[in-house]
Amino acid sequence: MQTLRELYKIGRGPSSSHTIGPERAIKLMKERFPEADRIKVTLYGSLAMTGKGHGTDNVILKTAAPLECEVAFDTVSACPVHPNTLDVEMFKAGKLLIKQRVYSVGGGTIILEGDSGGEKYPPDDIYPLTTFTAIAAYCKSKNIRLWQYVEECEGKDIFYYLGKIWDRMKVTIHEGLTCSGILPGGLETERRAQYLYHQRHIDESAQTRENRLVCSYAFATSEQNASGGIIVTAPTCGACGVVPAVLKYMQETRGFSDGEIVKALAVGGLIGNIIKQNASISGAECGCQAEIGTACSMAAAALAELFEMGLDQIEYAAEVAMEHHLGLTCDPIGGLVQIPCIERNAVAAMRAINALSLADFLADSRKISFDTVVETMYATGKDLLGNYRETASGGLATHYRKRT
Repeated sequence: MQTLRELYKIGRGPSSSHTIGPERAIKLMKERFPEADRIKVTLYGSLAMTGKGHGTDNVILKTAAPLECEVAFDTVSACPVHPNTLDVEMFKAGKLLIKQRVYSVGGGTIILEGDSGGEKYPPDDIYPLTTFTAIAAYCKSKNIRLWQYVEECEGKDIFYYLGKIWDRMKVTIHEGLTCSGILPGGLETERRAQYLYHQRHIDESAQTRENRLVCSYAFATSEQNASGGIIVTAPTCGACGVVPAVLKYMQETRGFSDGEIVKALAVGGLIGNIIKQNASISGAECGCQAEIGTACSMAAAALAELFEMGLDQIEYAAEVAMEHHLGLTCDPIGGLVQIPCIERNAVAAMRAINALSLADFLADSRKISFDTVVETMYATGKDLLGNYRETASGGLATHYRKRT
């Protein structure tokens, strides 16, 4: 498995696969071919079908500047390797320098087909163990916690990096809570994070206050993402609101230190990495279960670490969080990361807290391993019809009718 730096990335929304990934691809090709004076980018599959709504063409044009750039949308050609496929052609004085096929595989990670030059994408694996079962057995044998296994594989510097990730998550929440108005894209979706936040004191019940506060944080992050703001992929842009929402809430209400939060992020990241390695975190490949489901599992495991639960409890929290997202489709209206994406982040954040509660007293009776539910999610995602995997050609995307 790769470094957590490839899972948690700071970048602009609204889609890690559709904006951060292509942006990284263009930057890389410009670095490798500085003599180029023109770029042509052809988008295929989900990138072509929902690229306009996600702003893929705008990101590519901005990143390519000041070079002349053409963006083409091919919605017909098959994508046998990955549904997020693009070709980048670099030219000099009318002569083709290279045609590079790139796969944007989720979370902003890119893979260059037949890559042989410059910085390696993706980077080499640094985690020798790739399943929760194997990692848990290793941690038990050495009497260490999961965050200590991350430290063994990554070095102490990873916690400095995760500290920056946590700082960015908090800034994004703050920015989202200070904004109001209508999100861009034409759906006229109203920002609601600020309203939710100010409603937290109206009802005196603790459960209602928790719900509104957690949801306001998830909405704040997701609305920043939908408006093209700077967010952290956790593990993707579309699911970026879940992890920061629950951690921000727990820090404020339970007084956890930044150091404890960073360790929790390491554990959540490890869970996300296991899913990324053995299944997918791409909505275009496996539906929204791969994005929101993974984010919920990451958040649940991070919370379990915050409360210093055992390995079995952490596994149960992550497993039950993913299990109850199985089959979730990715059908964004208008190809925008707004409906139903923003609300899903809030729902998943609350579900992560529920998973934590269940893990506290039911972990010893569990029947399903985390590795099993990850395998099941991947198989389920492959069985989903293409219309329900981030193509905006099925589900809510086709049945939605704007109110008049």
